[in-house]
Amino acid sequence: MHPSQIRWWFVFAFVACCSFLQSASAADEMTRRMAACTTCHGREGQAAHSDYFPRLAGKPAAYLYEQLRSFRDGRRQQAEMNHLLANLSDAYLREMAGYFAALELPYPPPTPSDLPDAQLARGKALVFGGDEARGIPACVRCHGDALAGVLSQIPGLLGLPRLYIASQLGAWVTGDRRALPPDCMAEVGRKLNNEDIRAVAGWLAAQPVPTGARPAASLPRALPVACSAKEAHR
Repeated sequence: MHPSQIRWWFVFAFVACCSFLQSASAADEMTRRMAACTTCHGREGQAAHSDYFPRLAGKPAAYLYEQLRSFRDGRRQQAEMNHLLANLSDAYLREMAGYFAALELPYPPPTPSDLPDAQLARGKALVFGGDEARGIPACVRCHGDALAGVLSQIPGLLGLPRLYIASQLGAWVTGDRRALPPDCMAEVGRKLNNEDIRAVAGWLAAQPVPTGARPAASLPRALPVACSAKEAHR
């Protein structure tokens, strides 16, 4: 190899090495900064055995970003989250959302349900068929046939604790959780009773997350209710 070629090869190698180290350093720094989140949401945002706190890893970045904004701006009420995010900028919230969205971690098997079979069957019926007489759309109409969510704003419903699902549905009913108008989940939530919520939450929490599950690129038909473009079905 000609000396000039050797020199340029070393320059290229040096630049590549520096770029790699900078990327690794940035990733390590973000992991360190997000350590506070793992106190509640588990290691790397994977809340595998929590009875309440949801998993963050692998959720759509746009969905996570809007949830962080909702906590910061008071549309979602949870004292610790409201306090922690109160002074953070949109740019930083996007960075947080992107970090957790990029994590690809396996889901643990679900905890077997202790609910009666009839209650689980009712939950499954609402998830896949809704209740037309009461104006309740099926969950799959918005969250996708595989319940893995839809890019870029609609989250998946599997792999979440039963208590968390039930509490969020209840929060839509009571107004503790809100979205920018038109608030579609509030409209749906007001039509659910306590038995509906227990049944849906129980059935969803008992389902395994299919290997390789990913949010769908789009829905095959229009949403059944009007939703805010930025706050759809959170």
